Amino acid sequence: MDNRRLILLLVFCFSLVMLWDAWQKYNQPKVAAQIAAVTTSANGSPVPVPSATQAAPANKAAVPALAPPPKAAVGEVVSIKTDLFVADVSLQGGDLIGLELNNYKETNDKKKDFSLFDTRHQYAAQSGLIGEGLPNHKTKFTVSAGSRELAPDAKTIQLRLEAPVVDGVKVAKVYTFTRGSYLIDVAYEIDNAGQKEIAAHAYYQLQRDTVAPEGESRMVSTYTGPAVFTEQDKYQKIDFKDIEKGKAKFNEKADNGWVAMVQHYFVSSWIPQEKQPREFYVRRLEGGENPAITAGVIVPTPLIAPGSKDSQSVSLYAGPQIQSMLDQLAKPVADGGIGAQGLPLVVDYGWLTIVAAPIFWCLELIHKFVGNWGWSIVLLTIAIKALFYPLSAASYKSMAKMRTITPRLTALRERYGDDKQKLNQEMMNLYKTEKINPLGGCLPILVQIPVFIALYWALLGAVEMRDAPWILWITDLSSPDPFYVLPAIMMATMLIQTKLNPTPPDPIQAKITMFMPFIFGGMFFFFPSGLVLYWVVNNTLSIAQQWQITRMVERGGKAANDAKG
Repeated sequence: MDNRRLILLLVFCFSLVMLWDAWQKYNQPKVAAQIAAVTTSANGSPVPVPSATQAAPANKAAVPALAPPPKAAVGEVVSIKTDLFVADVSLQGGDLIGLELNNYKETNDKKKDFSLFDTRHQYAAQSGLIGEGLPNHKTKFTVSAGSRELAPDAKTIQLRLEAPVVDGVKVAKVYTFTRGSYLIDVAYEIDNAGQKEIAAHAYYQLQRDTVAPEGESRMVSTYTGPAVFTEQDKYQKIDFKDIEKGKAKFNEKADNGWVAMVQHYFVSSWIPQEKQPREFYVRRLEGGENPAITAGVIVPTPLIAPGSKDSQSVSLYAGPQIQSMLDQLAKPVADGGIGAQGLPLVVDYGWLTIVAAPIFWCLELIHKFVGNWGWSIVLLTIAIKALFYPLSAASYKSMAKMRTITPRLTALRERYGDDKQKLNQEMMNLYKTEKINPLGGCLPILVQIPVFIALYWALLGAVEMRDAPWILWITDLSSPDPFYVLPAIMMATMLIQTKLNPTPPDPIQAKITMFMPFIFGGMFFFFPSGLVLYWVVNNTLSIAQQWQITRMVERGGKAANDAKG
């Protein structure tokens, strides 16, 4: 077997291994089922206590336990309707426990709006104050009168919750929702009418179980879990397994950064103001239907003297991973952002982000003109294929030359099959005579692989593909083809490519090569249709180019085979 075909086979098998690994990850037992029982009870769970470097509250015993609240403790719920979502806020703790996004549908039920925060996953955005007598996410709030739906002519709508007065201290928790934005402002207004100075901290946390979101593709492995960003250590994912083992590593203290809960296409993130000291924490919990974790940030509140008032505000982004929105939030306040540096990194482009990000930018640019993400994928694939036309042509020309001498290679193998050294010598002489480099087709292919892998990840991570139609039966580019038409075409194109490639002289290798399209192509039945569309277009263009070049080369090599065969 010549080295060129060996390398090509290895590349092909490596892709197969990657797909199999994704399959294994999807089908392995969920992390939630693997987590051992926590020795502490719900009431004895770890608490968010500021470190010694920050002024701690006077009474640490008053700090609330970080544990999933029982469903019965949710209490009365107030719903706020905006132009983008419906937010459910529980009066038990004032937590944001529900968030239905109007522009996105559930994966398994397209008649229902997608819920980011929900009780199914114990997923909620919680917050509270740490200090004696101050409200936390277990405090029973009362709601002030006011509108519950964003008016057509209004830019914002507020929900004001008031905590019981303790020792003359009045605290209000205020949600501010803005039209056209998934950014929610959460503020604590503190009125100290008591006799003591208030030295408190505020904590903001995201709670979720460790179960993967419903409807994830069987062949696509994406990250679900907490993440922390600081300028010092940049973007850090924290795997559920590391939290379970007590090996979670991240920068705990900084004056910048944010904490987030990430899943495919969506993210929730607490983003304190710039240059404000903060302390991050990630912990496992028990007490709900499934083991859960909480990821949060603690920030100090200003000292409030008796008779004084002050407030503490933190932004919460909860919504889709739309690149343009995240880019805007990452800008400094002076440029219209909120200083959430690094927030666009939650869009997972894999290890080729430096290539994938510009590719998606080009895809967005095309979409502005055609208005359809499916046709945008088609046009982008054509553009990339045209860009690499010279490299592809060189590869296909080398493969076509190898195809013309295949009968002579087979004859040599039959003649010198028992003498490997002589066989290799004669094969090298044949390559030299015909001016063929056995590795000539490998380098062009290897150069293109990073680009097409980056395009794969760009399409996989783009929430814009979710619920995006193409044509006819393809109504969601993020879901598998319901009738398996595209995967079938994909498999057919792979078979055609196999026929156009040189037949391996080794019978065993030839059989493996023929089975590869069925094994590899069969996995595409579980891929999102947007990804399959990209591969179908790419393979179709490759077939056309390869067929043309092969015909040209074979016409020139036919006479040589007749004379030297």
